[in-house]
Amino acid sequence: MSGNLGQTRLKRRRKCTDPMKDYDRLPPELRGWLATAILPWSPRSVRRAFKRAKAEYGDVQKALAELDRLEARLIARDAKHVWLGLHPIVQVEGRT
Repeated sequence: MSGNLGQTRLKRRRKCTDPMKDYDRLPPELRGWLATAILPWSPRSVRRAFKRAKAEYGDVQKALAELDRLEARLIARDAKHVWLGLHPIVQVEGRT
């Protein structure tokens, strides 16, 4: 794959909306999380995951922590193929 996605095997989707407008509509705490995210999340997908986590945990900080766990799990799954299991997240979680 080309662009800033590198060698990832994670799914890509076409964008039907303006991602910058979608980003601007996110709550401030979610924009802050997305600005420091490792993976190239779309505003739509991160909003959906955040909404689900917030409904489950009932707290913004716990929902953001759940997004961190979700992202780490995605990286660990992809690291097996891209980094051959040598990514620090995979080693920390013991999934080599």
